[in-house]
Amino acid sequence: MHGARGTSARARRIGVAAVAGAAIVGAVAWSGNAAETSGAGGSGVTTPKPAAAVAGQAVGFGAGTTGGGNATATTVKTLAAFKAAVGGNSAKVVRVDGLISLSGQVDIGSHTTVLGVGSASGFTGGGLRIKEATNVVVQNLNISKPVAPADGITVQESTKVWIDHNSFSADREHDKDHYDGLLDITHASDDVTVSWNTFKDHFKGSLVGHSDNNGDEDTGHLKVTYHHNHFSNIYSRIPSLRFGTGHFYDNYVQGADTGAHSRMGARMLVENNVFRDTKVAITTSRSSDEDGYAVARGNDLGGAATEISQAGDFTKPPYTYTAEPASSVVGTVTNGAGAGKL
Repeated sequence: MHGARGTSARARRIGVAAVAGAAIVGAVAWSGNAAETSGAGGSGVTTPKPAAAVAGQAVGFGAGTTGGGNATATTVKTLAAFKAAVGGNSAKVVRVDGLISLSGQVDIGSHTTVLGVGSASGFTGGGLRIKEATNVVVQNLNISKPVAPADGITVQESTKVWIDHNSFSADREHDKDHYDGLLDITHASDDVTVSWNTFKDHFKGSLVGHSDNNGDEDTGHLKVTYHHNHFSNIYSRIPSLRFGTGHFYDNYVQGADTGAHSRMGARMLVENNVFRDTKVAITTSRSSDEDGYAVARGNDLGGAATEISQAGDFTKPPYTYTAEPASSVVGTVTNGAGAGKL
């Protein structure tokens, strides 16, 4: 558990990173004529290609996240080149070309965009860690089978993070603890949007807030938005939220034991989602010493139960968004979510 001193140190670290990136222009759809550097094994060749740019813009708590903006793009094909490219807090755009095997996790610095090339690039066996960082975009990657203790993506003590159009997967043939979480957001991280991703074949989907005992650090933080994601054959944590504030809208959930889980006083708005072959779509009363709060509206439960012990007052998120009706969610999400569908 982190006390006030730890939180202050975290704020100072992120503040330094923010100053380092203060000159970044938030050109999310920029396609100027900067050079691109292609790196393999630490070497690079400069070619006159446009810089890569993220597709679209973040909606929700992560709005305004621009990553590396219009920084020169570096394309990498090896783990060594990737590690070298994503460190530090200067503005950078890193394109991953191909599937890279790794164990453990690679730390991502502030003001970074990580983009997969095509539909089959990414990482297997481990994942990425965004720790004590700000302004990070991860888009269009395949992230599979993160062997414990590594998550597919871990976000810790970080702000302004956008996880978009990625495909996360494992398998359910191993023990539930063989792989760790697909996407975990912990240690007072804030202003995170998780959009247009697929999560497939795992016991542990997405954990927000790692412990019932971490309230001193997490209370007032962990503000997250999940929209237009497809959770298929994920047992639980869709997501599991402690202490924070979560908006879960226009998602498609198939084959879950439990879906959205609000606990330890967390506030959740669960809106216009579709649940199929799911036992409990929404719960506020499992697995923790204190219940959470959940407001449910416009959902297609598909016969799933709900266990909402207290609704709370989180009915209007503090940002502009458009929630499409549940009747169109299945088509929209299956056609648009995941890597290769930008």
